[in-house]
Amino acid sequence: MLAIWLGLTLLTGCFSPADGDEADLTAAAAPGERTLVIGAYSVVKDAMGELLPAFQEHWLQQTGERIVFQESYEASGTQARSIAGGFEADVTLLALEGDMDKLVRSGHVSPDWKKQPAGGMITRSIVVLGTREGNPKGIQDFEDLTLDDVRVLYPNPKTSGGAQWDINAIYGAGLRKAEAEGHPDPEAAAKQFLKQVHHNIESLDKSGRASMAAFEYGVGDVIVTYENELLARVAKGVPYDIVVPEDTILIENPAAVVQKYAQERGTTDLAEAFVSYLHAPAAQETFVKHGFRPVNPKTWDQTQQQFAKPTGLFRIEDLGGWDHVREKLYSKRGIWYQVLAGI
Repeated sequence: MLAIWLGLTLLTGCFSPADGDEADLTAAAAPGERTLVIGAYSVVKDAMGELLPAFQEHWLQQTGERIVFQESYEASGTQARSIAGGFEADVTLLALEGDMDKLVRSGHVSPDWKKQPAGGMITRSIVVLGTREGNPKGIQDFEDLTLDDVRVLYPNPKTSGGAQWDINAIYGAGLRKAEAEGHPDPEAAAKQFLKQVHHNIESLDKSGRASMAAFEYGVGDVIVTYENELLARVAKGVPYDIVVPEDTILIENPAAVVQKYAQERGTTDLAEAFVSYLHAPAAQETFVKHGFRPVNPKTWDQTQQQFAKPTGLFRIEDLGGWDHVREKLYSKRGIWYQVLAGI
């Protein structure tokens, strides 16, 4: 069964947005309509299934103009590379700021994208652990992922922004533990901790959504993932247990107009309106319905009781910010690649 699953995963990974496997690019605008192309990371797909029709109705009422959407959902890193390589999205929703920065450097997204509310972020979450019903392995924290009989899932950080959040959370938790214990070299201790966890990895999938699908198929004992992925499934009756580590990281997910393509296609006004809509209370409430933490302050005040508040919650800035983390963990000589190489 595992071999069949892995084979299907490999086949799925061969498709690009144009192949239609991870995309709905079939919609065509009728005369008098405009098309807005969305290039998003895979985890947000379910929420977008509600947000896009709601925005269509909102735009029709506000302007009298009918619009249609074309959609592509991929791992965040893959989606960013597709857009930089010529996939003409008008708006992109990505898993992490680092992927958006790639599009800024390639000239596709304006350097001013962070001037939107909440610094350009549209949702938040935290890294948590999902287990089978009843938590049969007794998982309580990241440390339990190092036990010999625990099989762990998280996706590949080369393609998945979610995986980078997962690894940042594990590394950061190890770093905090080492500092609290007075370890003489906290970074070395955190690297060793990440290495121990990775030793128990069952598979590295292309995206957070693919990793979740593997877990649902029966692969692994515990998944390191976004809180929203598990909350949405539990709300639908899937019997997972959610374990919130004491020390974990706050996830922030950005959205922006892909200025280069929107200007070429004459959709800048529409794209900007859609990104603004994603920050509005109605859209933020939809994100909450799908397990995300809202960035709109009013919506957060109304819904925060729904979310866990880990005592050791930290942000990417506590690890030195994205530039430092990319160099420290994900460069060719970074800690993550040293872990992979067994160095």
